[in-house]
Amino acid sequence: MAAGKWILNREISWLAFNHRVLQEAADPAVPLIERLRFLGIFSDNLDEFFKVRVASLRRMVELDIKAKKLVGGNPEKILKQIHQIVLDQQKEFEKIYFRVIDALKRHNIYLIDEYSVPKEREEYIHKVFHDKVLPALNPIMLEAGKPFPQLKDKSIYLAIKLTSKDPGIKKQYAIMEVPSSEVGRFIILPPIGKKKYLILLDDVIRVGLPDVFSIYHFDDFEAHTIKITRDAELDIDNDMSKSFLEKIAKGITERKKGQPVRLVYDQAIPNDLLDFILRKLELDVLDNIIPGGKYHNFKDFMKFPNIGTRSLEYKSFPNVHHPAIKKHVSILKTISQKDLFFHFPYHPFSHFLDVLREAAIDPYVKEIKMTAYRVAYDSKVMNTLINACQNGKDVTVIIELQARFNEASNIYWSKKLQEAGANVYFGIRGLKVHAKLLLITRKEGKKTTRYAGISTGNFNEETARVYVDIVMLTANPELTRDTAKVFKFMENPYLPVRYQYFLTSPVFMRRKLYSLVDRETKNALGGNNAWIIMKLNNLVDQDMILRLYKASQAGVKITLLIRGICSLIPGEKGLSENIQVFSLVGRYLEHSRIMIFCNDNHEEYYIGSADWMTRNLDHRVEIYSPVFDEHLKKELKEIIDLQLKDNAKTRIITKKLNNPYKQDGKKVKIDAQMKMYRLLNNNR
Repeated sequence: MAAGKWILNREISWLAFNHRVLQEAADPAVPLIERLRFLGIFSDNLDEFFKVRVASLRRMVELDIKAKKLVGGNPEKILKQIHQIVLDQQKEFEKIYFRVIDALKRHNIYLIDEYSVPKEREEYIHKVFHDKVLPALNPIMLEAGKPFPQLKDKSIYLAIKLTSKDPGIKKQYAIMEVPSSEVGRFIILPPIGKKKYLILLDDVIRVGLPDVFSIYHFDDFEAHTIKITRDAELDIDNDMSKSFLEKIAKGITERKKGQPVRLVYDQAIPNDLLDFILRKLELDVLDNIIPGGKYHNFKDFMKFPNIGTRSLEYKSFPNVHHPAIKKHVSILKTISQKDLFFHFPYHPFSHFLDVLREAAIDPYVKEIKMTAYRVAYDSKVMNTLINACQNGKDVTVIIELQARFNEASNIYWSKKLQEAGANVYFGIRGLKVHAKLLLITRKEGKKTTRYAGISTGNFNEETARVYVDIVMLTANPELTRDTAKVFKFMENPYLPVRYQYFLTSPVFMRRKLYSLVDRETKNALGGNNAWIIMKLNNLVDQDMILRLYKASQAGVKITLLIRGICSLIPGEKGLSENIQVFSLVGRYLEHSRIMIFCNDNHEEYYIGSADWMTRNLDHRVEIYSPVFDEHLKKELKEIIDLQLKDNAKTRIITKKLNNPYKQDGKKVKIDAQMKMYRLLNNNR
């Protein structure tokens, strides 16, 4: 079967996913402050999309790479599609933003601009400007014959037009970075009665522009926001005298000078000022030039302050203490008796830290090995491993230096670990290490016992607050043996390794997944029960999709929960009519990967780190682990059943990519994430 029209383009599908985030911002059932924060998430997502995916498409066009099969279409046409979709979403974004800002007024919260500052607070604004803002400003005068300043990625700038009523004074242009990181994007004003006020830093600067340019004789100042997004691909040089760590560090520095892939600007900007900027930046027809509203860098709205009541935010829920974790009882001993799941963010991440901390001080623990893909900036995990080194443990960390946008943090902690005496490996040449594994080796009398942590997500306390992930803790020798083999492969990549139970990339996973899907196909053709249920972040790989189409044609019932990109088209008669695809986007980011295969009613369960993308299956170190414990299988089935019953946050994925909400006609709304919290709370 030719893929062709039966494979959706991944970039267009990703934009549909980000639209689901925008739907959360539009949803009146979501608290108002959270709606603003979803606008921030949408904006932050889009920034990364341009830095990575759009930048890659641009490179293909510029290098004239024939990439139709690689990207599912002509790169130039896809770029035009992206441009139009982004413009449409930008219009929707602006409407949602103003609706939310208006709704906040009903709660006596006012986000004001430089034109609407109450007279009672004008003096306060000027004081804030002179005391906090002005010292952080560095205006640059722009002249035709001078080089244009290097604009930073992730920053916003005010492009300023300065004019005078005096015809003898020529207009001038200037540019100035908005110092959000130093001052903060939101300035909270003292309330007036019941009314509470905020103003954006951008507008405080606009108020103070006459003072910034006081040495000139201008009397009119127009300041409009612009923002540049740069290609984020790391160009790693081939200098053999440098270590891999040094090359990555240099690549991070060079990334700041990457080619612009998008310019967003206030559409009210004067044409002459915009033309001047475009000429200086040398932007051409391939570049995405996106008109927008007065404000940009909405990622800052992810931290929008709540100056109102708690009802304007999600109700906070205390973490659910895992019933198996007992005070003053060894966690390793508990794990030796039965396998456990930690469900983040419902369970506290401190449970995982407790496992590491116990291993770090236990005199019978000899070795600790762990993979690290995205390391938190202030990582308690890394500090605990350093403590283990100081306690004489043999600590090995496989740290992935090429985890995009986490390189600097990973470099920092790799140096700290090396200083403490840990064995630090930087993965395998040509392969990213994406598997999430922990292995603890303990001497117990005359025998050695291993304990494994197998996770669907990063061992990262920051993301564990909002990412829905599962960590399986086990002392099952069949699983710990395979875990040890993965570490052996990563430490000695040229030695052959065979696994008994794990599905591992880059060598064995694809073949095993083929056989699992084909077994269901064979069972369906033989009249036996056959179904597949999977929860993934992304489904893109064409060969895997074609395998699922073939299974559907044989009668296999396939239910997919795909949070992000889905290149498979469900519900097509004669092709995929037995496939349903849903996407759940809600308060937390669904990140766990779960696979369940019917196997003629002898169900097989797997959890792992890999999405069904070519990069995960062929170009990364990944694992899926079977789940053997019957209680844990039941937990996984409960999770999936809950999510399939969700009628509050679930969208149906269709060929049109229009994200209709799942409507089951029931009056009672079922929010799977809140149900999951209550389920775990009741099981304590």
